[in-house]
Amino acid sequence: MRTKIRELCPEREPEFDLAVYTGIRRGEQYRLRWEDVNFEQRLLTIARSKNGAMRHLPLNASAQHALAELYARNSHSEFVCGGVKEPRYWYQPVVIAAGLKDFTWHCLRHTFASRLVMAGVDIRTVAELMGHKTLAVTMRYAHLAPDHQRAAVERLEPTAIRTATSLGSQAAIVQ
Repeated sequence: MRTKIRELCPEREPEFDLAVYTGIRRGEQYRLRWEDVNFEQRLLTIARSKNGAMRHLPLNASAQHALAELYARNSHSEFVCGGVKEPRYWYQPVVIAAGLKDFTWHCLRHTFASRLVMAGVDIRTVAELMGHKTLAVTMRYAHLAPDHQRAAVERLEPTAIRTATSLGSQAAIVQ
């Protein structure tokens, strides 16, 4: 996907990165104003999310970089993405060129949530970052790759337990 963005519309890569590294909804992103960005505190403020509540998103280095690039291009506009109302005119052609089926902008939120879970972030924190009020909603987004699940159960192997507990009482119990 990124390869096709760089090939067909490289100026849009920061918009893609902002979505991937924040999990922001498409409508939230394209309504985002510069006044909602705090570079110093590394924080985005979503004044009114889908559920009507305000939320704050911490920014990692990749999201900050994307915002810095967007600012260099769009500082003349009050909107982070320069006043573009949505990405369809460039996003759909990229998806088609990449040969992806049924891949919508919303899939970038799934990617964000899944990456967090696979990195070991607890589901409550993922829910907060996604702006969900219930864990049930978050669970729909947090699909785990089979390799990640396999690695998780491998942690229960006796050698892993022995190493983790430095041959303490738990290792003796399971032996």
